[in-house]
Amino acid sequence: DPDLHLQRCQQLSVTVLTDHQDLSNTDLKTITNSAAPQQYRIRAKLRTYKPQKLHQSVKLHCSKCNSLQEVPDRDDFDSILRGSAGAASNPELHNTSWYESVTWTTQDQKQREITIHFVKHDEMLQHPEDTLLMIEGGTLKEIWKLSKRFKCVIPVRSTEDDLELLDLSAPFLLQGNVKYYGCKQCSTPKPVKSLSSLAAEQQPSWEPPEIAQVLGIELLQYVFIMKFTLVDETGALNAYLFDY
Repeated sequence: DPDLHLQRCQQLSVTVLTDHQDLSNTDLKTITNSAAPQQYRIRAKLRTYKPQKLHQSVKLHCSKCNSLQEVPDRDDFDSILRGSAGAASNPELHNTSWYESVTWTTQDQKQREITIHFVKHDEMLQHPEDTLLMIEGGTLKEIWKLSKRFKCVIPVRSTEDDLELLDLSAPFLLQGNVKYYGCKQCSTPKPVKSLSSLAAEQQPSWEPPEIAQVLGIELLQYVFIMKFTLVDETGALNAYLFDY
């Protein structure tokens, strides 16, 4: 019955904030005309909320410059990877004192060259679940496979002197199914050899904040944001939810 459904929806749209039980209800008009900060208890209906789709509520936040940005989609990352896949790996950067390199050519029509650099500890390779690796020329699918098996994956490309991070529109680090991004405005990316200082630690933990710090990356945090418009017979009030 459409009428019963509408009635049910109207019942669900009545929101009672149960904090401050010692306070009496305050009209929204009174709240909007008062100076902040104050504590109020209200009884109101939810008129609208944004965004309409839950996944759109997740943003990336920089605590340094306080900027908010959309989480790049899969196609953006794929495009950046394809753009760097054509560049050849520099053999002079293979097999250093702190990482071991392996190169192979794919069997597909494009016959891409992929190079993986496995970071060592005490001149030994660690167990996969403890290993940080860097990959050149990999596709999104290949990188996801590696991130499921190894602790951390960093997409890189070769220069004449060192390995470097890709464009910061791409995640600079993948750990499991989580992608970590850096703020373009606040980051000053350093050469990847900066990671050798972490590799030299007694027990490298390869935690994203530490990796970001040595690479000169200002780490963006995932935040959840929503806007609610609440109404009563006296007026309307916008309420914002912001949480990590």
